Amino acid sequence: MNRRLFLSTAAAPLVAAAPPKRIAAIITEYRPGSHADVVIGKYLEGYKQDDKPPYPRNKIVSMFTEQVPKADMSRERAKKYGVPIFRTVADALTLGGDKLAVDGVILIGEHGDYPFNDKEQRLYPRFEMFLKITDVFRQSGRSVPVFNDKHLSFSFRQAKRMVEISREMKFPMLAGSSVPVAMRIPSIDAPFGVKQNRAVAISYSGLDIYGFHLLEALQCLTERRKGGETGVKAVQCFEREACWQYIAQNSWVERLFNQALTRSNTKKTGDPKQLVKDPSVFVIEYADGLQAAAFLMTGLVEDFTVAIDLEGKAEPFSVLMNLQNGRPHHHFGCLTKKIEEMFETGRAPYPVERTLLTSGMLDFSLESRFQGHKRLETPQLLQVRYQTPGVSHFCTDSWS
Repeated sequence: MNRRLFLSTAAAPLVAAAPPKRIAAIITEYRPGSHADVVIGKYLEGYKQDDKPPYPRNKIVSMFTEQVPKADMSRERAKKYGVPIFRTVADALTLGGDKLAVDGVILIGEHGDYPFNDKEQRLYPRFEMFLKITDVFRQSGRSVPVFNDKHLSFSFRQAKRMVEISREMKFPMLAGSSVPVAMRIPSIDAPFGVKQNRAVAISYSGLDIYGFHLLEALQCLTERRKGGETGVKAVQCFEREACWQYIAQNSWVERLFNQALTRSNTKKTGDPKQLVKDPSVFVIEYADGLQAAAFLMTGLVEDFTVAIDLEGKAEPFSVLMNLQNGRPHHHFGCLTKKIEEMFETGRAPYPVERTLLTSGMLDFSLESRFQGHKRLETPQLLQVRYQTPGVSHFCTDSWS
């Protein structure tokens, strides 16, 4: 046996014997069907949430829940699985001591009784919770990886600051939706390094709550284009009749809209104008010339589809991001695996800048709506440039 082979063989048991990472869960609300349930639940109950293997390798060792609703699960789960609930974010990260005592943090600032602003954005305190987390890092002189569920903040200014802090303090950060990592039909990704000219994404539900998922579904594909992500120069929101007019006035939109619908598993039969009472679209103008339109079509579909015109290809690329609507919500297991990858490797599997950009796209699109559906120049989003790795991250193992 040569020296190199001996050393690699000798090191293997040491890697395998490494103890699980200790993870703190910082949560707004933990109730049935909440994001805390379907993410933290994977750690406590297993990926299928049936108290059977497989489990994530790393362990939840503390929880903080800001709100405790009538349907709260956190107290029962904490007792059942021996996970202490602390009264403050700082205590959850220090395990009641003086310094950081965990190896990673999962921040789930989603669900709970919080007010809306005048743009109809739910004011979840993700930014405030993040600052409390990073205060402990500063005081301890040590940082650990952080996962932030969904958009970084309702405010692009706050979202940008969160990413800046992660860079300043040099800790890996992952964020975003479970939709980009869900199973796909067909099981394909947008070709890497190929120029994209136009794109359409279609989903359903509310502008804020699902508009974010929709933009992440779009962005996880468009970021793979030639030259990488170069930022967004303008956005605009249209609703109701103006949405239908936008489709009618742009032949490429209608063509890709219909192509995306061919991938839907939930498309209703009938006239879309009769089925959809409140259609809306976010129109995105990218810095490199890519044009995109992201539609919320409640009443027509209940899934996520995307179609993209690729340079040199006669037929558009199109795909369905296939979610499991019932427990255990397989796509959140896919997301948990990506969170685990960051905890294990100390590197985010894909750039947090994706979610910084989609957070901004949503914030400014809702500002366009608030200002009477004006087209808004977005010089702030021109600064969000990044290159995603060529590897794909969506799940390929089936739940059906």
